[in-house]
Amino acid sequence: MAVVANPAFYAIVCYCVSSILMTVTNKLVLSSYEFRLNFFLLAVQSLVCVLMLESFLGAGLISRRKFKVDDAKKWFIVSLALVAMIYTGARALAYLSIPLFTIFKNITIILIAYCERILLAGSPVTPLMLVAFAMMVSSSLIAGWSDLQSHGAIKQTSGEAEVSVAVAIAWMAANCATTAGFALLMKKKIKEVGFKEFDTVFYNNALSIPVLLVASLLTEQSTGAATWAKYTANPEYEGQMRGLVFGIVLSGISSFGISYSTAWCMRVTSSTTYSMVGALNKLPIAVAGMLFFDDHVTLGGVCGVVIAFLAGIVYSHAKNMQNRTGAKPTSSLPLPAMTHAERVRTGAYDKVAES
Repeated sequence: MAVVANPAFYAIVCYCVSSILMTVTNKLVLSSYEFRLNFFLLAVQSLVCVLMLESFLGAGLISRRKFKVDDAKKWFIVSLALVAMIYTGARALAYLSIPLFTIFKNITIILIAYCERILLAGSPVTPLMLVAFAMMVSSSLIAGWSDLQSHGAIKQTSGEAEVSVAVAIAWMAANCATTAGFALLMKKKIKEVGFKEFDTVFYNNALSIPVLLVASLLTEQSTGAATWAKYTANPEYEGQMRGLVFGIVLSGISSFGISYSTAWCMRVTSSTTYSMVGALNKLPIAVAGMLFFDDHVTLGGVCGVVIAFLAGIVYSHAKNMQNRTGAKPTSSLPLPAMTHAERVRTGAYDKVAES
């Protein structure tokens, strides 16, 4: 009953469900269209989130604080951190194989844990938590070992100059830093500004729209022109245009759930727990890929999923032990009356990785 009464439990479940729904939506609806405008897609998703929120507000179903320039100024750095995380993640993925990228992303959990302890006076990192972190990283190493052996750690694209390992690792390090920065900044600003979940959804998405559009104009002009020509100049693609638009709108609706659940989860748990859940919620996606899609089933992949699952159990046990011993809580914020928010879409952030 203690688990059922814990708001953090519901927040984590809500975040996992919305994140999985977002991933499946992108995989089933958008992947077949080869849509590569990541920043533009995120801008549209943010716009859909804001429109849905304002519609619910107009119908009297929810409430949020009125827009204030001072609040926007305080929150704007969070939106910039989100875009930085998205961009560096895309650049790192362009050079690194997915297994190696995942390994580094899981190492980021440890970085967030210690930064939260030092910078935000969070709960201490216990030895049992370190065991869980080590298991999570090991699961990535085991699952990705065969792929790293067959395809290599660095991607090589025909017709392009060979990229050095130093450049690839530099982009990955930047992504780890911006990912940790986004998680910690969002946690800090929610407490500083006193946002509730729907306040976070509104400001996070509304302030992200202009930043994402500018980023799209600066980095995706050629890709956007090619995409537009593909669906307007070729009659065989005209019918797919409606399906693409529908898919983008549907992904925007899904992003509303992940936006709300992220803010809720961030308010009632620690940044470390949020990041750990973000890594663990990919397990059912991996299993679904093995069972229902064309992903290859390997011994390393199965072992990696099992070890990651056990890592989640160890981390949950470590947090329960820490709470029973009276360790300093990770948040003094009031518990939310309603649930859930963000995106990375994280969104990014998962969303970023998936888009």
